[in-house]
Amino acid sequence: MIIIAKRGWVAGQFCGPLRLEVENGRLLGWRTAAGARGDLEVAFAGPALTDLQVNGAGGVMLNSQPDASGIATIIDTLRARGTGWAMPTLITCEPERLTRATDAAIEAFGMDGFIGLHIEGPHINPAKRGTHQAGFIRPFDERTMTDLRRLRAKGIPVMLTLAPECVDLSVIAELAEMGVVVSGGHTMADASRTQAALAAGLRCFTHLYNAMPAMGSRSPNLLGAAIASDAYAGIILDGHHVDYTMAAIACRARPETGRMFMISDAMATIGGPEHFELYGQTIHLENGALVNAEGALAGAHTDLAHCLYNAVHHMGLSPETAYEMAALVPRDAMRLPRPDLAAGMAMAEVILLDDACCRVVP
Repeated sequence: MIIIAKRGWVAGQFCGPLRLEVENGRLLGWRTAAGARGDLEVAFAGPALTDLQVNGAGGVMLNSQPDASGIATIIDTLRARGTGWAMPTLITCEPERLTRATDAAIEAFGMDGFIGLHIEGPHINPAKRGTHQAGFIRPFDERTMTDLRRLRAKGIPVMLTLAPECVDLSVIAELAEMGVVVSGGHTMADASRTQAALAAGLRCFTHLYNAMPAMGSRSPNLLGAAIASDAYAGIILDGHHVDYTMAAIACRARPETGRMFMISDAMATIGGPEHFELYGQTIHLENGALVNAEGALAGAHTDLAHCLYNAVHHMGLSPETAYEMAALVPRDAMRLPRPDLAAGMAMAEVILLDDACCRVVP
């Protein structure tokens, strides 16, 4: 099969047009090809997307099934939807479940599409817990440190979301030295504490705007400090978590380009039923949003490809900028090499987008 793409990301840059040759679900090769025709014509071809925050997919939540099989289900579901690589995410839970997820990540490391583990909590501020269960929130302890050391000893990329005001700066520095990507989230930190945490090694911010204090003209708080910093920041572009105008303001206000990336915050409903269990509660879809029994947002019913579409059509970002936010900047945030189109790669690691809507072409 011959695919002609008007534009593409290859050899570290945007270019086009491209001619891709595909056989038995694998890319045989590519070349520039002005005026060529093929069996399928698309607007864009490039390496598939990378999602650093995926709580679940395919009817599975990592919290409910913290094993290698659960990780495989999540990854396989996403790879059929334009996300070639992902970090399954474990939210606040008891220490024993974190250890089980650590064991699962060690077992699964090397699986196609699995690039590491995101541990969101439990060392967060109860005042901004969102759907995280209050009873599992606790101070940073040696149990967590032991699991993080085990993961890093195996070379597994790890992101840890914590509240900067709830963890000693010396601990943040130690984690950063270990290679853990420390991300601020579910927090009430003010700007001063945030800046101190950044100096200690905080590298990222988790779902910007959500579960953090708003900024004001005299109180920038963590949100203002995050936007003004050169740290990385993930943002959920499902239209429910953040107003598109506010998301666009954050993207355009950063002092350095290439610091904003998209996350899906996907839950088990992606490729699964329209409800699931978390902490003994039923989480269900309501007008396109996932809510818990308290009426709070409980993750997102979206995937990264849909977030890319929203960035272009509701935020006014260029397709190139949106693609970078969904495919390339997440890799930079985790210190992972940027992917590239290469002969032999599975087509699950390639994304094809149509011309009018920036939607995934099956």
